[in-house]
Amino acid sequence: MTMTARAVPVDTSAEYARQLDAADPLRSVRAEFEHPFSEDGRPFTYLCGNSLGLMPRTARVMVQEELDDWSRLAVEGHMLSRRPWVDFHEQFSELGARLVGARAGEVVMMNSLTVNLHLMMVSFWRPEGKRTKIIMERGAFPSDTYAVQSHVRARGLDPAREVLEVGPRTGEALIREEDILEAIRAAGDTLALIMIGGVNYATGQAFSIERITAAAHAVGAMAGWDLAHWAGNLPAKLHDWNVDFACWCSYKYLNSGPGAVAGCFVHERHGTNISLPRFAGWWGNDPKTRFAMSPEFIAREGADGWQLSNPPILALAPLLASLQIFDRVGMEALQAKSLAMTAYMRSLLPTSPLAAGTVLTPSAPGTHGAQLSIAFEHDARTRHSELTRRGIICDFRAPNIIRLAPAPLYNSFADIHTTLTA
Repeated sequence: MTMTARAVPVDTSAEYARQLDAADPLRSVRAEFEHPFSEDGRPFTYLCGNSLGLMPRTARVMVQEELDDWSRLAVEGHMLSRRPWVDFHEQFSELGARLVGARAGEVVMMNSLTVNLHLMMVSFWRPEGKRTKIIMERGAFPSDTYAVQSHVRARGLDPAREVLEVGPRTGEALIREEDILEAIRAAGDTLALIMIGGVNYATGQAFSIERITAAAHAVGAMAGWDLAHWAGNLPAKLHDWNVDFACWCSYKYLNSGPGAVAGCFVHERHGTNISLPRFAGWWGNDPKTRFAMSPEFIAREGADGWQLSNPPILALAPLLASLQIFDRVGMEALQAKSLAMTAYMRSLLPTSPLAAGTVLTPSAPGTHGAQLSIAFEHDARTRHSELTRRGIICDFRAPNIIRLAPAPLYNSFADIHTTLTA
């Protein structure tokens, strides 16, 4: 979409934005987050939740409570703190499951995203005979590419031979889903794993997880997903979609703080298979024998069986604060507002200071989340710098993309109006 004309009249007034905010059923949730401001106290307009989400106000309270319990109880806090540390992570079993459409026991919060991808590849990429190939999308987030290539090399194989990338056709910005499906069919019984980003970080394009997963299974391959830009952004049904594993970070749309603890989904058909090869650590051990200090590892059933170390309590407290908000609001309500916000944003773009750009993000519901990526032939950095000068915090991705991400939990229609009116 090149922004040259409007098909229908659009109300570009600030009053219309205020009317949209007044009718927003989620408008009160905005006050539950800390909003950034300049040194002289001027509030910023924040449209960068796809990079780092804002801080829930309750995060400060929960972290302080853990600090207080540590101060008061020391080691006894493992059992006697208000949220006992020994099983702190189990609070996320149902919260995390509801977030991504999983069953209790299929989700665990642990480590960071790339660490979890490595752990999952140990179990779900088992190259044998001619079944060795991995399919990724070209233009994946670099850490995913590094992880896959280094993992392949660690097995003594060549990434140039084993990793098959599917990219946009010549002259196009988006990957056609039929090209992914065709690549899977063509790889056939040489394909061991697909590992694709559910939402491409640069373009905002969302893929059909269910359809692509089914195609991978049809040729006997495993299906794994990086949901860094999906979790907390789009509704998911990972169990029903039959996904083998998925991993995500929680500092973007999930608002859990810089470098926050990540999430991991393992389908129950794998979680109950405690003989599945994995890298082991003591917190993945069966809790009934964990403190027996035996040298024998007995995997706990479920996603918890992939844990390595005891949970980092001070890092998990903000995640708990955030997921409690998501659980109360619900992903369906968030998606409804997200669609309304991105549609409003598109309506204002043709008369905005960013009108010279081309929207890369697809527009159909289900093909995008709370993000518009806009590419410019010229002066992309200059345009981004001008937005920053105006007090608008958004994201630039080299070489020429500005990403605007109106997060429905805490952004308003007025934020969008401020951003896209001169």
